[in-house]
Amino acid sequence: MTSDDTEIQRRRNALASYLGDNFPGIDQETLQDIQNNVQWVELRAGEVLMEQGAPADAAYLTISGRLRVYVKTDDNAPRMVRELGRGEITGEISLYTDATRSATVVAIRRTVVVRLDKPHFTALVARNPKVSMALTKKIIERLQTQHDQRPLPPPVTVTLLPITGGVEAAALAQRLMQALEPFGRVCRVDSTTMTAGVASEVLEDLEAEHDFVLMVADTEANEWTELCISLSDEVLLLADATQPAAIHPVEQACMVDTPHRNEVAETLVLLHPASTQSPLGMRQWVERRPVTGHVNLRVELDGDIARLARLLSRNAVGLVLAGGGARGFAHLGVWKALDDLGIEIDCVGGTSMGAVMAAAIAADRGIPTTLDILKQAFKINPTGDYNLLPLISLIKGRRIRSIVERSIASLMGGPVDIVDLWKGYFCIASNYSQGSEMQLHKGDLGRALRASIAIPGALPPVVMDGELFCDGGTFNNFPADVMRNMRGVGKVIGVDLSARRARRLDFDEMPGAWQVFFDRLKPRAKQRYRVPSLMSYLLNVSVLYSVSRQSESRKQTDLYFNPELYRIGFLQWGRFSSIVTKGDDHAREVIGALSLAEKQAWGFREA
Repeated sequence: MTSDDTEIQRRRNALASYLGDNFPGIDQETLQDIQNNVQWVELRAGEVLMEQGAPADAAYLTISGRLRVYVKTDDNAPRMVRELGRGEITGEISLYTDATRSATVVAIRRTVVVRLDKPHFTALVARNPKVSMALTKKIIERLQTQHDQRPLPPPVTVTLLPITGGVEAAALAQRLMQALEPFGRVCRVDSTTMTAGVASEVLEDLEAEHDFVLMVADTEANEWTELCISLSDEVLLLADATQPAAIHPVEQACMVDTPHRNEVAETLVLLHPASTQSPLGMRQWVERRPVTGHVNLRVELDGDIARLARLLSRNAVGLVLAGGGARGFAHLGVWKALDDLGIEIDCVGGTSMGAVMAAAIAADRGIPTTLDILKQAFKINPTGDYNLLPLISLIKGRRIRSIVERSIASLMGGPVDIVDLWKGYFCIASNYSQGSEMQLHKGDLGRALRASIAIPGALPPVVMDGELFCDGGTFNNFPADVMRNMRGVGKVIGVDLSARRARRLDFDEMPGAWQVFFDRLKPRAKQRYRVPSLMSYLLNVSVLYSVSRQSESRKQTDLYFNPELYRIGFLQWGRFSSIVTKGDDHAREVIGALSLAEKQAWGFREA
């Protein structure tokens, strides 16, 4: 059998496999019918498969490679909405209607698809109606979730490109391969294992046979390195973070000067010594490159390699934390329980007090150290410095600023940028100037936290880039939707702090100020008026809109916690330890109630 015959047979085998995945129970005769009536199409990186608004007359099935789908926004700018990996179908609606293409589809890298046009599909369905039923089901499922952000398929071909000296790419690839093995079939290749002239064919065969192919590029811009990049779904730029952040020669030649470089996902992997308390100055690395994302990695630590593997395979665990004042200490208890039971958190984010707790977790200092630092920091009442002249806010905000800055210094060694954190992180703030929700993924961490927690009317707003920002809970107090869309996240754990039950009042008219004042001088058991304080009222009112959305946000989580904190006030800062314990106890109770199959799927270990 010639090499051409082998290639044809390999592609037909791949087509048969993917047709079986899309049309379960397809018989051999129908399979042969489809194979005889499709056209094979090869696309170069950057080549357009279909254009939005163009006539639609065929559907396509991806055999190898990767496609990116764009739709035009109101200002006619392209917006990426999804990516398609091998075995995925696009354009199938055109087989039933005469509508024009609803999106533009572009090849990210060298890609092979098969084309099934409408006349052949019509004839096929006449002979086998089950094909139409299966395809119609897929269309309905996609239309039902068209407003949801679909998770990106994991990359199959991944290039490890060392862009600085001092990087042991082959050794890192070997350890990454071992960490990826729980998620599929994986192999590793480099220039020493490839025979000149047949590398491309061999790599395509490996791609068909594996879930992940790790290609170790050379340290120079040669034929092998360029081939790896041309066949990549994702490129990992490996850099020694202790070296200058400038664009290095191999990076300049293979990435900057290469057409369509922006079509391929690029992740900057910044390598640090194991002794590093916190990365510092990483923003200059990130801002000099149009990367899709970045990862801070202590290359000697197996846990960090495992985190990279989970991110690559789209199996990362994201933890999202709601706002709620002092009740937010319960987040730490849930985190402690998850850690004790074997769940590693890869990405974390939140709003208001949830953002503060999330940042502490993302610092990755370990649970005992983190709890000690935060307990010490919050011994000072953060909302106790009232303004005598409250022209901007009731509280000066100096205490909360001091607590945030001292906590960051203790956890991370000094002021840091969000991109300096070990784990993926975001926080939500409200842009008062624009009247919009803002997701903060970079910038000064302390300033971002103060913006996210700046309760309107209670704490002063924060100025960033000439605009005013305040508490993110105004728009999104439980940003599970944001976590769901983070690159690499496959599972979302949410900790909600909304009240499980509404508090009812036993009086018909609000008392006057003096009545409340004298009533509060009595022992709590004898108080007549259980009304919220002004601070609690402002905090609750600021999140009313987003609380109404939280039932929808809950649907974005795979594991949901809502500790019973009914008797704990938003401003009871002195109850740190008891609130942490409540979060811990609640998490263990929820996890304990899971079925054996659910526990095994999550990987919980016995307590």
